[in-house]
Amino acid sequence: MSETSSRQQSLQAKSRRVRELADRLRDADAVTPELLSDVIDEACRRLPCIPRAEYSRRIERLVQTGAWTDTALALLELELPQWQIRRIAYEAGVWHCALSRQRELPDWLDQSIEACHADLSLAILSAFVDVQRVSAPSAGTSVPSVPRMANMLYMPVCCDNFA
Repeated sequence: MSETSSRQQSLQAKSRRVRELADRLRDADAVTPELLSDVIDEACRRLPCIPRAEYSRRIERLVQTGAWTDTALALLELELPQWQIRRIAYEAGVWHCALSRQRELPDWLDQSIEACHADLSLAILSAFVDVQRVSAPSAGTSVPSVPRMANMLYMPVCCDNFA
């Protein structure tokens, strides 16, 4: 198996796990340490690389105290420094969280990621996971591939008018 195909399979598997995690967050009633651990394992790219730095100690303390909303905000700050909370609103028993790269733009010009949940921390974590899923490297290439063997029924024809 080539290195490229194994990398593509790895990215596809990671993408599938992050989609499953987004579904678990949507279906959860409350944040648990296990669920948060899965979010960190599957959706965080920077935190696992930080060896016991201040951020990781801060997040560990927040998890130990059960400060789920503060933990979600700390993960957002660490993992997605270019993204900011555009809006948090509570309406009809549901929290709505919108994340944006350019929150100074009007709503109709901005491309924000929005998630909603009955629990505030799960709404923030859902938006966080959605941003990570959307901004993840794709398994494909930026240039479309061409089949290596042409169809035997294919016959090139010159259509230029030389007259």
